[in-house]
Amino acid sequence: MNYYDGQGFLVSKKLGVKSAKELSGATFCIQAGTTTELNLTDYFKANKMEYTPITYDTSAQSIEGFEAGRCDALTSDASQLYGLRTTLKNPDSAIVLPEIISKEPLGPVVRQGDDVWFNIVKWTQIAMLNAEELGVNSANVDEMLESKNPNVQRLLGVTGDIGKNLGLDPKWAYNVIKQVGNYGESFDRNVGKDSPLGIARGLNALWKDGGLQYGAPIR
Repeated sequence: MNYYDGQGFLVSKKLGVKSAKELSGATFCIQAGTTTELNLTDYFKANKMEYTPITYDTSAQSIEGFEAGRCDALTSDASQLYGLRTTLKNPDSAIVLPEIISKEPLGPVVRQGDDVWFNIVKWTQIAMLNAEELGVNSANVDEMLESKNPNVQRLLGVTGDIGKNLGLDPKWAYNVIKQVGNYGESFDRNVGKDSPLGIARGLNALWKDGGLQYGAPIR
């Protein structure tokens, strides 16, 4: 599953701040040797703000420092911050602020030169996005086999030869959706509203809903 991420800020609710623009003069727990340090410096310089860094060797040490009150805020990739927040004794004591100050896209990785497997992974991602856009999910995929929509028919292997071109069964996308769900289902289950992280879709919403997720046509 590809995911559009970026650097964010985790702060204690006791600070009473709602925006990173209110963090001038704050002390930050930062993992040393990462782009996080440079991004934070650039952001505060651009906004004419000041901060005090406290560096740690690992993210585990950073969150320990944050929980112990040695810093006002913790900064890292937003998805990591949501994960670290769940490790706090009281996760509700901290919030992830809305600002995203860098581009940190995440995605599946395959071995270089393995073009067959790369195509399968790529088109599986595309199929899951198309399924969500077309309203096909793990609960209704059997019913949707009877759909008259040509896009749904190609997606589920009723017509077309995408599966053959990938070296797969004609119902490869049907099997993925039946077992795993569409992109939205996978997002919600793993990192979204149905997971302990509770990350909002944001930029990971479908393009038609104001996000960046866009699946190429299944043709």
